Formats: sequence, structure tokens, C-alpha cells
Amino acid sequence: MKKPKRGTLIVGILSFIFSTTVVVWAAPVDSVQTKKGTKVKVENLIGGLNHPWGMAFLPDGRLLITERNTGNLYSMDTSNTLSKPLQGVPEVYARGQGGLMDVARDPNFQDNNVIYLSYAKPAEDGKATTALGRGKLVDGRIENFEDIFVQQPYIDGANHFGNRIEFSPDGKYLFFAMGDRFQFDPAQDLSNHIGKVIRIYPDGSVPQDNPFVGQENAADEIWSYGHRNIEAMAFQPGAGVLWVVEMGPMGGDELNKIEKGANYGWPAVSWGDHYDGKKIPDPPTRPEFEDAARHWTPVISPSGMKFYAGDMFPDWKNSALIGGLTARGVVRLIFDGTRVKEEDRLPLSARIRDVDTAPDGSIYVLTDEDDGNVWRISAMKGNAK
Repeated sequence: MKKPKRGTLIVGILSFIFSTTVVVWAAPVDSVQTKKGTKVKVENLIGGLNHPWGMAFLPDGRLLITERNTGNLYSMDTSNTLSKPLQGVPEVYARGQGGLMDVARDPNFQDNNVIYLSYAKPAEDGKATTALGRGKLVDGRIENFEDIFVQQPYIDGANHFGNRIEFSPDGKYLFFAMGDRFQFDPAQDLSNHIGKVIRIYPDGSVPQDNPFVGQENAADEIWSYGHRNIEAMAFQPGAGVLWVVEMGPMGGDELNKIEKGANYGWPAVSWGDHYDGKKIPDPPTRPEFEDAARHWTPVISPSGMKFYAGDMFPDWKNSALIGGLTARGVVRLIFDGTRVKEEDRLPLSARIRDVDTAPDGSIYVLTDEDDGNVWRISAMKGNAK
């Protein structure tokens, strides 16, 4: 069992190892300032996590946390104490970018105690795919976990499992975003789930008004396609718009407004280039593809996304908070309706894998490290803006 730590954001670490317990002492940093000048307090609530990947708050204030590399799922209580690994979690393909990934609670969790997990699923021949399943959270374990969707086909390689789980605002539909598994062209092929956003019911069944239902050589679950590697997805409150932020190649991370049946162009077009320097046509050269609402070069490497709806930072309401691995902080997008008006950044000097809002309006982030942390971001007195 990992030992929880309390304190503030760490800039220097001295570790002493006694038996199986890791004791960490560090000089604190009282505040961090955004590019626009807002000072926030950053506290380290818990550490010792092995590449934490996803998190979800439960109605009672507990926080579920996944670890990519170990395949462990934990619960952190309101006193910042971490549980033992919860039992009943599926076996994962823990190689490269694969492992246990996102976690979400059912819209009717208070009645059914159901949670959803996404993960890299292994096959006997060494191949793997991205899967989504659900089970009931009961007494420190997941009961009756079962897959409700498995990406087809299984593929060799350990890259671009990237995914996120998101429910529609009315809770009726489940959207699941998936990476292209570093396969390129299949993202344009409707017969598979590679590089796609799918739309299903929470039990895994397919809505009959999905755009490609009944079309020959097309997967019924597909909602949009032509994506590269999505690790950030969220609905915009009030507008009902689904946004994804996906990783580009060398440059060209994209914020995309997801439309029914739309094609976002990967790998035919991109705002970035291939890693070997080979040029990729820019999206405006192919108007049949949907273009990004915003793109970044240098990249931010987006992972985790939440529209802020709390009260602690009133001036941040309806802003999109995006975790940045390369950006090493949180990117805040300020919207005017469904148009991005401005951008602000909160530098945290760490790879941020996921972002969520706590019941009290504070912001929680996960750091993507061998010794990963849960950090809490809260308002400084007199500076809640």
C-alpha cells in the first residue's frame, strides 16, 4: 500500500527509504502564477503513484485513480488516504503507452454503483487493442466487470492507445475516443475502430441514429473518424458541444469540435509534419476534411480535459482546462460561445496527465511520472479569478 503524502508543490526532493516506506521531504512552493497573472495554491496530496493516468470523483468525495503501468485502481478518501489496489480490475497490456487508462462513473452511480474503465487489452498472440468495460464498485472491489466495447482489430505495437470516456450531458450516450495505434491510414477506413470516436449506449449497444449504421463496410459504433491520438475529451456545458484535443505528429496538436459523421483528416492532412521531417499537407488544402478550431506548434501534448464549472475560480467558469505533458502544466482555453477567444497557462513544471474538478471547486491534476502525484490547485485568498 502506498503511503500518502501531504504538503505543497515540490521543487526539490530528498528521499529516504526505510523498509517498504518512502519518506519524502521537500521545500514548499506557496503559489504558482498563470501567464495572465492569477496566483494559485498548489498542494501535493499524495505521491508514489506509478504513472497515474485517469481519475474520477465519486459523490461522497472519494477519488478513483488509475495507474497505467501496474494496472492498479485506487480510491483516495477525503483525508487523502490511498486504499489498497481495488480487486476485480481486468488484466492489462502494460507495455509502452498501454496499461490501465481512464475511469468514469456512471451518470446513475448513486443508484447503481457502476464505474467504467478503459485499458489496453492483451491477446494470446502478443497483440493488443483498446477496450472499455464496466462493473459495480462494492466494498473495495469491482464486481462483475465486463467489456462493453473492444476496438477492432488487435494490432502489434505499444503506441497510441490514447483514449477518454465521456457521457453526453443527459447521460444517455457514452462517447469513447481512441488513438490510431500508430497505424496512420486505418484512421480513414470506416471498417475498423482505429483513430475513431464512437458513440454507444452505456450498456455497449449501438444507437440506430449513428451516422454509419447499416452502411456496408462501416462499423456501426463510429461517430467521427480521421483522428490521430486522442487523450482529452469533454462536453462544453450549456452548448452541448463535444470537444477533443488530439496529439499531432511533429507539431500540430489539435482542438476539434466533434460533429456527427465528420472526417478530421488524419493522416491525409495535419498542422504538423512527420517525425522524419516529411511534410504533411495543411488542412485548408483539403476542404472536405474538418479543420481544427485551434492548433499548437510547438505541441502541448494534451492529456485530460475538463470544462470548469466550480465556484472557487469564478472567472474561469466555462473555460476548458487541458493537461499538458509537453506543456508541463494546465492550458486554459477561454471561450466566447463555441469560439476560442484566449489562452492562459498554469506552469507546473511537470507532465500533467489528467485534470478534474473537485466538489469544492478546486482543481486536481495527476503528474505522469514514476513517482506520480495528485496535486490540488486552489484559490489564493483575495485572488480567486
